[in-house]
Amino acid sequence: MNIQIFGTKKCQDTRKAERYFKERKISYQFIDLTIKGLSKGELHSVQRFINLKNLINTECKEYQKRNMQYIVHNTENMLLQYPALFKTPIIRNGTAAASVGYCPELWKEW
Repeated sequence: MNIQIFGTKKCQDTRKAERYFKERKISYQFIDLTIKGLSKGELHSVQRFINLKNLINTECKEYQKRNMQYIVHNTENMLLQYPALFKTPIIRNGTAAASVGYCPELWKEW
């Protein structure tokens, strides 16, 4: 398994996801979205399993600040440019699977 966790250190669910994989001694790579966002290729890999609309955090301050509720086009570019718009954590198992949020039931199947 090649697990990547995209999230922020302040996010409670991201910390729970890290703890889940640590407790099971599964190695993972943590990518802090406040420092580095998803690349276009990583986003396309995640989109194969998760709809783009499900990746957007509609309750964050960045969503209101960028007036995302009015943007119909270019949502992918906005996500790439402003990683704070993502729901966290985004967990990616290589190119085989992906999830958003804390989903231990799904991770057991991996």
